[in-house]
Amino acid sequence: QVQLVESGGGLVQAGGSLRLSCVASRGTVSTSSMGWFRQTPGKEREFVAAILYPHGNINVAHSMKGRFTLSRDNAKNILYLQMNNLTLEDTALYYCAARLTAADYSDHKKYAYWGQGTQVTVSP
Repeated sequence: QVQLVESGGGLVQAGGSLRLSCVASRGTVSTSSMGWFRQTPGKEREFVAAILYPHGNINVAHSMKGRFTLSRDNAKNILYLQMNNLTLEDTALYYCAARLTAADYSDHKKYAYWGQGTQVTVSP
């Protein structure tokens, strides 16, 4: 069983920055493809970014490229999402996911484990 705990969300003004963290069970970050997704009420979970096992290739959603950066600390078992130049449209509940079960890293249905989410709210 893999446990994922997100943190770092909060209220920020448009143009500001936040760094989200996802603390994972030991070994998960270094041996699993992991991703970040976000969701707003009434909408499907949206792909944000993923890092793929074993080569560590990182993919970021097109609309977030240049603003969002994914990184990891294998020793601490933490996955990060640095978010810069936030806009109102970035307001959402952000989730960390692990153990990709198929090739499509952007499909939330292909991840086996999820955290509880951390809320990001961007104000004008």
